[in-house]
Amino acid sequence: MRLLLLLSAVLLSACSHNAATTNNTTQEQPVQYLTVLHTNDHHGRFWPNDKGEYGMAARATLLKELRLQAANRNDAVLLLSGGDINTGIPESDLQQAEPDFKGMSMLGYDAMAIGNHEFDNPLAVLEKQRQWANFPLLSANIKRKSTGEHAYQPYVFINKNNLNIAVLGLTTTDTAKIANPDFIADFDFIDPTEATTEVLREIERNRPDVIIAVTHMGHYSDAKHGINAPGDVTLARQLPKGAIDMIIGGHSQEPVCMSGVNVNNDAYKPTMQCQPDQQNDVWIMQAHEWGKYVGEARFAIQDEQVTMVSYKLHPVNLKDETGQWSTDFISPDEKMQAFLAPYQAKGQKKLSVTLGNTEIRLEGDRKKVRFMQTNLGQLITTAQKQHVNADFGIISGGGIRDSIAAGDINYKDILRVHPFKNRIGYIDFTGKETLAYVKKVAQYPVDSGAYTHFNGVSAMCEQGKLTNIRINGAAVQPNQTYRMSINSYNAAGGDGFPRLNTDPRFVDTGDSDASVLSAYVKEHSPIGNIKVPKPVTCQ
Repeated sequence: MRLLLLLSAVLLSACSHNAATTNNTTQEQPVQYLTVLHTNDHHGRFWPNDKGEYGMAARATLLKELRLQAANRNDAVLLLSGGDINTGIPESDLQQAEPDFKGMSMLGYDAMAIGNHEFDNPLAVLEKQRQWANFPLLSANIKRKSTGEHAYQPYVFINKNNLNIAVLGLTTTDTAKIANPDFIADFDFIDPTEATTEVLREIERNRPDVIIAVTHMGHYSDAKHGINAPGDVTLARQLPKGAIDMIIGGHSQEPVCMSGVNVNNDAYKPTMQCQPDQQNDVWIMQAHEWGKYVGEARFAIQDEQVTMVSYKLHPVNLKDETGQWSTDFISPDEKMQAFLAPYQAKGQKKLSVTLGNTEIRLEGDRKKVRFMQTNLGQLITTAQKQHVNADFGIISGGGIRDSIAAGDINYKDILRVHPFKNRIGYIDFTGKETLAYVKKVAQYPVDSGAYTHFNGVSAMCEQGKLTNIRINGAAVQPNQTYRMSINSYNAAGGDGFPRLNTDPRFVDTGDSDASVLSAYVKEHSPIGNIKVPKPVTCQ
């Protein structure tokens, strides 16, 4: 529709060219300006970290300053989020992200995309979070299987300075396999391009001046998304040119700052200049993660042309390698800090009790647990095996969310590792089923949340096939029974694992992964050297 309108305007202009020239008049509309501020992948970081970096109170101060500057330029201003407010910091997780959503309301967010981590909790929690937010949570590509209708608000119109701005939301289709399947059983996550095309027919009837997609799908340079679902670049390329003006994204948790055509600057540091991606005339922006930056994009709008004037990523109290502030320190907003402080105190009180200690660093870094077996993966699966008296255990790398430093371990450390409230269960397989299951999950590739950590399993790779699979050093006997420990997320088919929780043999103990690991740490401290086995894979 926007393209048809534009073509019609060009034809009309051509037909009336002589008259317009004779009268020496012009039909140009005045230039209007729009400033779009954005963040993404907040993941519970309402409070500064141990180094005093970021936090919503400092963000509030920065946003006030940026809004004042925009007002002095007479710009319309939007504040958008690329989603994933949930999961990451125990003080937030224990309070169902109440400080985060209410804090975002105080910060004046206009809309956000629904991220995959918005489904880490039962849907009743998400409904509560929608009530805490005074702004819409958007997704145009989540539909109910039972009715075919949108499960959540697909788009919103926002009027600022007489600009009619349409904002539509999109969620990664990977949510179907990485969210808890029990929570999303009635949802279809349809193709984002298909969903966008569908809602644009409705949106265009309202003649918007600007169309923005706020997404949680990931930025993958040159559309090379690997095993991930297609992201923002694919969307921009698949839509007709001019269908939307910009994408405010999230999910891949990076600064989108290009060093060349289809090449992202992976070495981006605070204060460097940032050039967003542009694909098929669509600007694509993302502001890293955790509120570390606030993105600021300024656009000029005239005669249906939306032109970027400037772009900047503003660091929010980030330190450099020497421990110095990378930019001038941003003083926390007193009102926001006073609002958040009771939530922080309440969370700290619950988390401060020491459970035990470790003599070694327990490795749970994302760049390790999705690529290789680690000592923390072994500790977790050992604890879970012991809890259910299993012969072997597994966990997907995406279920390990943080490392634990050498020294004392408290409940906060445990919840950083296990923020999802999964329960521990088990199933008794025959030897034949054990072999089939191990071969299946051993195929999941590195650089994915599905990458499998094994405990009590060994194997060889011969001519590209997994052979000589052994449980605790002994060859698997086809008719023998083997018990496997597994968490409720993977048992429900999370990360694409074979679904087990519908099997009548599956037992859910009801005990959380955090409580099981906590009990193990209490019993076995100090934790010393942990042997990490060779990977069970033919990759």
